[in-house]
Amino acid sequence: MNTQSLAGRAALITGASEGLGLTIARSFVLAGADLFLCARDAARLDEARRSLAALGSKTQRVLAAPGDVSHEADVVRVTAAALAAFPSLQVLVNNAGVYGPMGPTERVDWTEWMRAIEINLFGSVLMTRALVPHFKARSAGKIIQLSGAGATTPLPNISAYAASKAAVVRFAETLAEELRPHHVDVNAVAPGALNTRLLDEVLASGPERVGRAFYERSVQQKSQGGVPLERGAALCVFLASAASDGVTGKLLSAVWDPWESLSEHWEDLDGTDVYTIRRIVPADRGLAWGDK
Repeated sequence: MNTQSLAGRAALITGASEGLGLTIARSFVLAGADLFLCARDAARLDEARRSLAALGSKTQRVLAAPGDVSHEADVVRVTAAALAAFPSLQVLVNNAGVYGPMGPTERVDWTEWMRAIEINLFGSVLMTRALVPHFKARSAGKIIQLSGAGATTPLPNISAYAASKAAVVRFAETLAEELRPHHVDVNAVAPGALNTRLLDEVLASGPERVGRAFYERSVQQKSQGGVPLERGAALCVFLASAASDGVTGKLLSAVWDPWESLSEHWEDLDGTDVYTIRRIVPADRGLAWGDK
């Protein structure tokens, strides 16, 4: 892909002060984009902004405003500032997220469980709602939702995270259909097993709370390094660029799917349930019962 594939584009990225969000922001800057960053920790956000600004050209701008995506007033303030700075804003990356409480669903703190839903799901919806009128008015736009293993795989003892990630993917699929007439592409990204703050939280919780099997997989992932953050970031760059125009309503794996050449196969994929969350029926597994 052209190393300046995002030149002339501006993006709003949430959860951009560390981990995957910061790596996505870095990849966007290197691809030529202007950025507006959002995260809750103001000091860490400003540090990220300064480091990213140093990577860009003299004409690129990297701006930031602290905010909590689950608070509507913060979302209104941040999106208004982003649009004032970049009136032709083309891209929204909903990256902000948390694991939430870990342990059996009936025993974890209910307030913490709901808080994870507020950040992961409500935060994504609020940011999207705030910018959809802008994208509709332009008849163009890119909305990228960060997913995770919880969207497609049961995660015992991390139920708030799993439920919220499944929800945001179906929200992205649904929104893609709403916005298809307006030429706004909406997709979700599964970045793979990452060694970030979230993994450290799993390891700190221990096998008693997250389950021995998941804990042992996490220990192995930590020692082996996990999937490079840059892989998920590269997929986000692709989805934010003109190269992905028309690709919409899909959940794409940064690790397993041939996303670099996806536009070549779009006629095969458009209107199908490939790369979507769907119900598996007996016939899908070679069974001859249950589908009369």
